[in-house]
This record gives sequence, structure tokens and C-alpha cells, in this order.
Amino acid sequence: MTTSVLSAGADIFWRNQLHLRRRPMLIASTLIEPVMFTTLVGFVFGGSLGGQAYREYIVAGLLTQAAIFTASYTAVGLALDLQDGMVDRFRTLPIPRLAVLAGRTTSDLVNTSVSLAVTALCGLAIGWRPHTGPLEIAAGFALCLLFAFALSWVGAFIALVTPNVQVAGSLGLIWLFPASFVSSGFVVTTTLPGPLEAVASWSPVSGLGDALRSLFGNPAPPGFRVPHGWAAVHPVTYTVCVCALLIVLFAALSVWRYRRRTTR
Repeated sequence: MTTSVLSAGADIFWRNQLHLRRRPMLIASTLIEPVMFTTLVGFVFGGSLGGQAYREYIVAGLLTQAAIFTASYTAVGLALDLQDGMVDRFRTLPIPRLAVLAGRTTSDLVNTSVSLAVTALCGLAIGWRPHTGPLEIAAGFALCLLFAFALSWVGAFIALVTPNVQVAGSLGLIWLFPASFVSSGFVVTTTLPGPLEAVASWSPVSGLGDALRSLFGNPAPPGFRVPHGWAAVHPVTYTVCVCALLIVLFAALSVWRYRRRTTR
């Protein structure tokens, strides 16, 4: 069974990569969005919130934002396959249901990898520098991809519970911006008002951002009051646990919903 899932999932993966040639706007957005967000946040806000030290601080937030956008890629891509009847064709083949979804979620990591690379290059261009060794830096990017993979399963579930591509695209994006900004992605959580501070302190987005700063050696600028909750003190452990929980939960929900949606 495991071999069948891996083999069929690999075939779906390559099929999705070949189909990227028909979606040049997706490739363009993968390249343009990191440049736009880095320029906007780094220079528009950076000058008034701490200059160079702040630019180093927010690159972790920009990398986190690039990772969470994987959910929208998956939601739209799977919704298109459902709408175009491609999933119905997969259903007629002797392949496990999990393989169809796993092929989609893993193939979207390619877009995420490109987006992370562009974001990192833009960060270097505005003055960001990691201050740790190569193993810590590699671990940071690996953690980004793990987080992106977990959120890709959330995107798959969104696609499976929505009626069409337009709704999937809207729902795949609508929660991403609040999740990005109600977190430690671009400001420390202690600057947020009461209830929002509590939410942001335990946000998985904050966890990944804090984990990346720890792994890259980019602390908060002088004068920023750093939180001291468990998630903030152990951000790597917290992020890995959240990723494992999201993958297990939403993979199970997605397979269940896929079975119900494709059974006639």
C-alpha cells in the first residue's frame, strides 16, 4: 500500500509540474510577490520602525508569508482539477485516494521553494544576513518547507469543501493576511492590544517566524519588548508540533472529504 501511494503520488507530482507550463501567471506571481512584499515592508515600514535592524527582523516574517501562501496554491490547483474533471479521471484509475492529494501537496512545494529562494535573495539585497552556521540556516529553510507542506493540506481541504475555483481561491487567501499580520511576522506580539496579543503569541505563524529568527540569528531590534511565553521560548519545537498536528488532521479530513466528493 505504501509503495503504491508513493509511486502513484510521484506520477501525480510530475503531472502537476508539467501543467505549470499552462499557468504562466502562477509562475509570475511566485516571482513577483516576494519582491513586492520585501520592498514594501522593508523600505516603506523599515525606515520608521528600526532601519537596518528591523529589516533583518522582518525577513523571517517574509519567509513565513511565502510559506503560508502554499495553502492558496493548493486550494486553487486542486479546485481546478476538480472543476475540469481531472479528479474524476483519477478516480477511474486503480490508485489510492491519498496519492492524488499527496501528489498535489508535494508538487506545490516546488512553487514555495522558488518563492522562498526569491524572498531570501530580496532579503539579502535589503541588508538581511544570517548570523549562524550553514546547518542552522538549512534547518530554517527546511522548517519553512515543512510548514508550507502542512498548510498545503489545509488548502487541499478548502478546495474539497468549496463548490468552484473562485470560492476556493477566495477562501484560500482571505485568512492568510490576518494570519500574517496578527503574529510576530512583522512586529513583536507585545505591541498588539490585549486579545490580539494572546492570539498572536500562540499563532503558528508567530512560531515559525520566531523559529527562523532563532535559527538565523536575527533577534528583535533594540527596544522591542520580546515575549517570554512557552511558544516564544521554544519556537522550533512548537512549530514542528503544530506542523505534525496540521498534517495528520487535515490529511485525514482531506481524504475523507475526497472520498465523499468523488463517490457517486
